[in-house]
Amino acid sequence: QVQLVESGGGLVQAGGSLRLSCAASGRTFSNYAMGWFRQAPGKEREFVAAIRWSVGNRYYADSVKGRFSISRDIAKNTVYLQMNSLKPEDTAVYYCAADPRDWVYNQRYEYAYWGQGTQVTVSS
Repeated sequence: QVQLVESGGGLVQAGGSLRLSCAASGRTFSNYAMGWFRQAPGKEREFVAAIRWSVGNRYYADSVKGRFSISRDIAKNTVYLQMNSLKPEDTAVYYCAADPRDWVYNQRYEYAYWGQGTQVTVSS
């Protein structure tokens, strides 16, 4: 069974940085799509970034391009989301997602597995 455990969330001032981690277990992830989504109170869960585990192709939402960076550590089975120049509108619960297909996806329904989420709060 695939397990995804997020960590690294917290409270940060606007302009600050955080790095989220997603520890994946239960499978060999060499041909998986991995993604980060977020959900703010009263809003739909939205795509943030994705990475193709096998070759490292990346894809970002327009709202985070140039500020966020997704990466993976193959040896640690961990995906990261480095978030810089944070804004109050980045406040949300951030979720890690995985799917056993070797591509990058930006739609929620494309992902079969989800973590429990980690809260990110950006104060103004």
